[in-house]
Amino acid sequence: MAMPKMTISVPKEGAAGLTGSWRTFRPVVNRDICNHCGICAMFCPDAVIDPDNEEIDLVYCKGCGICANECPKKCIVMVREER
Repeated sequence: MAMPKMTISVPKEGAAGLTGSWRTFRPVVNRDICNHCGICAMFCPDAVIDPDNEEIDLVYCKGCGICANECPKKCIVMVREER
C-alpha cells in the first residue's frame, strides 16, 4: 500500500519564522549587569540569543519573556513594543 504524499510547509511568520508585527514585548539586556552565563540562550525556545555579545535577534524573537524570567542576574527586562 502506497503512502499518500505529504507537503511540509515552512511558515513565514510565527513559531518557526519571522515574528511579524504581533509581538507586544521585546527583551532588553542591561550590559552592565550581564555576566555572559548563557542561561538565557539555553532557555530561549527560538534560539535567538547570542550570549557572547549579548545580542538578541529581534527579527525572530517572539517576546515570550522566558529569557528575562530565567536570567539569574535579572539583567533582561521586557519592554512594551512601540507601534
